[in-house]
Amino acid sequence: MDVKEMREYTFPTSTLEEWQKKSEESLKGRKIETLEKQTYENIKLKPLYTRAEGTPQSQYPAQSDFRRGFQPLGYFKEEWRVAQKLSTENGTLKETLSKAFDSGQTAIALDVTTAVLSQLKEMEEFHDQYPYSVNAREHHEEMIKVVSGFSNAGSGTGFIAKDPIALLAEQGASEDILNEKYDSFHNTVKKARVSLPYVRTILVDTIPYHNGGANAVQELAIALSTAVTHIEELLSRRDLSIEEIISKLVFQFAVGANFFMELSKLRASRILWNKIMEAYGIAEEKREMVIAASTSSYTKTVYDPYVNMLRAGSEAFAAVLGGVQYLHVSPYNEPEGITTDFSDRIARNIQLILKEEAHLTKTVDPAGGSWYIEHLTTELAEKAWELFLSIDERGGMIEALKQGWLQSEIAAVQAKRKEAISTRKQTIVGTNRYADLRGDRLEIPEKVDLFTGGFIEPIPQRRLAVVFEQLRKKADSLTKPFVGLITLGELRTHKARLDFVNGFLAPGGIEGVASGEVNRAEEALAFMKESNYRHYCLCGSNEQYEEFGLEIAKQIKAEYPDIQLYLAGLPTNEEKWLQIGIRDFIHLKSNCYETLAALIAEMEVASDE
Repeated sequence: MDVKEMREYTFPTSTLEEWQKKSEESLKGRKIETLEKQTYENIKLKPLYTRAEGTPQSQYPAQSDFRRGFQPLGYFKEEWRVAQKLSTENGTLKETLSKAFDSGQTAIALDVTTAVLSQLKEMEEFHDQYPYSVNAREHHEEMIKVVSGFSNAGSGTGFIAKDPIALLAEQGASEDILNEKYDSFHNTVKKARVSLPYVRTILVDTIPYHNGGANAVQELAIALSTAVTHIEELLSRRDLSIEEIISKLVFQFAVGANFFMELSKLRASRILWNKIMEAYGIAEEKREMVIAASTSSYTKTVYDPYVNMLRAGSEAFAAVLGGVQYLHVSPYNEPEGITTDFSDRIARNIQLILKEEAHLTKTVDPAGGSWYIEHLTTELAEKAWELFLSIDERGGMIEALKQGWLQSEIAAVQAKRKEAISTRKQTIVGTNRYADLRGDRLEIPEKVDLFTGGFIEPIPQRRLAVVFEQLRKKADSLTKPFVGLITLGELRTHKARLDFVNGFLAPGGIEGVASGEVNRAEEALAFMKESNYRHYCLCGSNEQYEEFGLEIAKQIKAEYPDIQLYLAGLPTNEEKWLQIGIRDFIHLKSNCYETLAALIAEMEVASDE
């Protein structure tokens, strides 16, 4: 084929049916439907999407439903702001800010504490150089008051904002203090309108719900409901017009581990906000949605903490493709509550790599037009709108929290997540799979729940990995968290199940100790006498189990009736093994968490005897 023929050559088109047939051949007879996956949002993900399912609403950003952003040139016109939350742990506020700006920070982003509040005056020289990216939480009024006193106050930009509903959802409330909270909030927003005309002060914060285990649909619906509640509450107190309120709003999302779901969540949020703005009669040019994102603290782990860098990198990538304006990337040691210069620098550099080396500022909406992403974005928006209407029918966001309905809906999703990691259908690298028993770990403070019940029950703030981390912590306190592994026959016959059991035990901080090659009961008994553990597991092939494994197990239970004996794999004749005293079978469908929890509980009892 010459060059001319190569240029004119086109590949033959294939039908969906042909693709399915070829795929099922590679699946060795399994149906293509077996590749489908159900998400926590009750969305069925298919193995292939076509033009018919993912036709873009618009070819360009700043058009149609704004899923592709509000700026025609995306980050070409204005890059997202590197907004790493800073504290004064490693120096004065001025020193910390100066160092961060010299290292690539492009926003004044603070973790507002009493220590930071006492040094706010030091920010004045940066006030008109960098925009703010601050969730001021309980210190909103005080911070606005200090910043409003700067000599150059009127030139400030960005946001110093608060979400009173999110604070109640996170902390709970023993009595109805919402009117009082909104009165104070309204006065602060009204004053800042004059003293800080270009600073946004109203926040819609979905992070407490994300940290409670909420799915993407719930986060989106909650964001809409919260925004509408803010609007209606502030309008009812007069003095602020709908246009003024809209111009002061900022949305804050956490970005989790499901890459495509999370970037689609951010794109869907603009569709939904556009729909709300249309209902309020806001002109298209004033419907811009400002999004401040943080990589998720819910997904971070205490054990094998450097993996948190990889998680944060993936989450930051999703946030940028989703089209955020401000981004905080969580340092790998964030669960400890105190970061270091090193962890802050690495987190900041993740964003700089995305800008300078991945060139994400040079492509307008890189995710746009993907049939999968477009379809997922639309499906999320539709489901979130339905849930938003359900919340509205219950009386709105505040009533849904007062009734406990929203808390129970989020708890139901959290329960599904816990079940998935317990059975290892969902992997947390370094925690429930590929755990490193001798790796590093973070030291985190114990949390004390002081809430005693009342008006609004708080949504527990969690990390997904905590249940396994609690097992590891218990195992760390034991002197002999070991399970003896009785390996049948040659290495090549038992290695697969030996490796599987070692990987199964490690998430609980339990170490498997393998015997040598075992072909007779006497060899197994000798290993058991020497090791003197309370728990053992037979590892071999199904053929070995049938040939001589069952007989070895019988003799082990006859000699050591109190020993807990497990079997690696799931044999065809389960009943025979159970009858001779096998405690349980360790296999792919086992509930890893429950099995390890039982093992550790028994080890704790033994250590106390």
